[in-house]
Amino acid sequence: MKYYVIAGEASGDLHGANLIKELKAVDPQASIRCWGGDLMQAAGGHLVKHYKELAFMGFLEVFTNIATIFKNISFCKEDIHEFQPDVLIFIDYSGFNLRIAKWAKKEGFKTSYYIAPQIWASREGRIEKIKSTIDNMYVTLPFEKEFYEKKHQYKVHFVGHPLIDAVENYPKIDSLSFKKEYDLSLNKPIIALLPGSRKQEVSKMLLVMLSVAQDFPDYQFVIAGAPSLDEEFYTPFLKNTNIGLIFNKTYEILQVAHAALVTSGTATLETALFKVPQVVCYKGSWISYQIAKRIITLKYISLVNLIMDRELVKELIQENLTTHNLKTELSHILDPSKRKTLLENYDLLEEKLGGSGASKNTAQLIYQQLKA
Repeated sequence: MKYYVIAGEASGDLHGANLIKELKAVDPQASIRCWGGDLMQAAGGHLVKHYKELAFMGFLEVFTNIATIFKNISFCKEDIHEFQPDVLIFIDYSGFNLRIAKWAKKEGFKTSYYIAPQIWASREGRIEKIKSTIDNMYVTLPFEKEFYEKKHQYKVHFVGHPLIDAVENYPKIDSLSFKKEYDLSLNKPIIALLPGSRKQEVSKMLLVMLSVAQDFPDYQFVIAGAPSLDEEFYTPFLKNTNIGLIFNKTYEILQVAHAALVTSGTATLETALFKVPQVVCYKGSWISYQIAKRIITLKYISLVNLIMDRELVKELIQENLTTHNLKTELSHILDPSKRKTLLENYDLLEEKLGGSGASKNTAQLIYQQLKA
């Protein structure tokens, strides 16, 4: 079979890579063409476009890059038409993927969506576009099945969350060896900084994260450098500091971290699954935030809190993301008794996610539906 997989971010690259591995396991003759990143390429996909060329965050940023976005859409359609896949598989990245899906359905291609658009967060009216353009939807959050099937009468498949597999199967490391390898202090616990993967969000988040470092001299702060950014981008933030910067080792850093400051997104769930106490941070451009406030109706922004339907981890959003507040909340999660409670709740979160095997389940369903 011929598969065309489209992911547009680092998290999609991870999940796309695991899906490609499982597709090749169930269909050894699979020919896979993809938009994604290094992981999808390493898994055996023929990489057409790297997500580094696609990552635009926020309403203002999308608007200012609209010409590039439309050029990518046009190129994608041409490439699909030339490849003639048996199925298109969309992974998250809904703004782009739903546009392609609408065109693809009219062209007669079969369409599957893995890691559903978050229409439960905003623009719920997109359900009609999904119903008319997506043949099979594979959801990864437990509340999504009820949302789609009971509220919108649209059948979906709950496959579990792929991050459970990603974390469980990731190679385990020794903390002491890791610290030695990257010239870190052997005696100070690590506080991980995950400021995001796009320039816009890192610029907003990293300075305030770094501003609390001097208040915790008994700890060492280590930035998880995004693979989509280069070292020179981080240099201005690190002048006159002894903050560590390590690229492409986010999961290793989380394995050895004592606590973390995390930009809202997939990383909040990854941090929870690695059992690292965290404070969730978010600050966007003023215009983007004002627009988002008016269309997003959720009580929480982090996946951890959304899944649990309560504030399990503290969220500091926009004007509340200050040095003072961040210092207070970081002190809170470093307290032994508070940490114990949080870690126990992380176990409940993992149970709620439904177990391992999401990528395998999805690959088998896609293949079976193609063979039917």
